[in-house]
Amino acid sequence: MKRVGLYFGTFNPIHIGHMVLANHMVEFSDLDEVWLVVTPQSPFKTKKSLLDNHHRYQMVFEATKDFPKLKPSKIEFDLPQPNYTINTLVHLEEKYGVAFQFCLIMGEDNLKGFHKWKNYEAILENYDLYVYPRVSEGIVEHQFKDHPKIHHVAAPIMEISSTFIRKNHKEGKNIRSMLPENVWQYLDEMNFYR
Repeated sequence: MKRVGLYFGTFNPIHIGHMVLANHMVEFSDLDEVWLVVTPQSPFKTKKSLLDNHHRYQMVFEATKDFPKLKPSKIEFDLPQPNYTINTLVHLEEKYGVAFQFCLIMGEDNLKGFHKWKNYEAILENYDLYVYPRVSEGIVEHQFKDHPKIHHVAAPIMEISSTFIRKNHKEGKNIRSMLPENVWQYLDEMNFYR
């Protein structure tokens, strides 16, 4: 049975920080694959800066196509919105049965608020969490501190954000080095974030 880490994000756009983190998780933990799950735009929230689901998925596809252990996923696109992680996990279990053992990948900042997630107890009972460090987020000092299902992975800390990339690209700055080459070509060709 393959262990699959689910790395959720809007990936607007996917950048080298996402790629370094996803690749680190699959190479330096017991995960066999990492699926980069593109979070759909909520029909209740329309952000002008958020690209269409298809374009964000395409950029994740472009970024991961040369990395056999990293897979793009649009599994949430067909689920009712607003969607919750527990619903996605149940859907994946129904779709794939026992072929995969799914795990969640999250930053320390998300772990701090994990107790506010819908059905977080059920998630923690049935799924492992792989947590990567975030700058100046401090140490998690609460009920999850030494939990056996929570694995802290000493992944590199990447101080790059999609917001920073979008803002500076719009201002005419060269942000090409922050993106996988295929993503840069797609973004440039489609004239996104101008």
